[in-house]
Amino acid sequence: MKNAPAQPQPTVEDQEFVDRVIAGHRGKPGALLSILERIQDHSPYKYLSPEVLEYLASKTDIAPAQIQSVVTFYALFNLEPQGRNTISVCRGTACHTRGSRGLLERLKLEMGVGDHGEESEPEKLSITTPDRKYSIRTVACFGQCALAPVVEINHQIYGHVNERALRSEIDALEGPSRGARRSPAQQESGPQPANGPNGRQKG
Repeated sequence: MKNAPAQPQPTVEDQEFVDRVIAGHRGKPGALLSILERIQDHSPYKYLSPEVLEYLASKTDIAPAQIQSVVTFYALFNLEPQGRNTISVCRGTACHTRGSRGLLERLKLEMGVGDHGEESEPEKLSITTPDRKYSIRTVACFGQCALAPVVEINHQIYGHVNERALRSEIDALEGPSRGARRSPAQQESGPQPANGPNGRQKG
């Protein structure tokens, strides 16, 4: 009888980080969500790997199935490696009627992932470019319907976005070599942050 292959283990650094996070949240209400958020933020590719989740379960005496149910229920958790930049397109009714689908399709083409088929569940689309520079996601609603169409770029929400404005923001993410080519007209027509410096608002 063959022995089962050994399960991969988190790195020593990751284990020590998880241990510190657990210690810092011990006894706090709703600790699991906070712990998972901290662990995901610590990951270079902003996701929760199976080996880290197994290690977390062993250290907290929380059943792996319970942890899995939490990370699959909340959209903020990722189970696959993500890109360094995340662009989320709202697919709510208001945004859809104001052209968010066109923004999404244009974005996929420009990022070279336009061949990812038809979307059976468009509000749950998540694609990461092969070079892991970008993750493209769709969100059911940001709760900013008056600003439709809405796009979130690296946790900053922008309203009244059009294709040219979106291209302008992507150029800025690419750095000075591309951002310097933005014309004054493009800069003036760029999407406007919806909520000041942080722009983060959940729907």
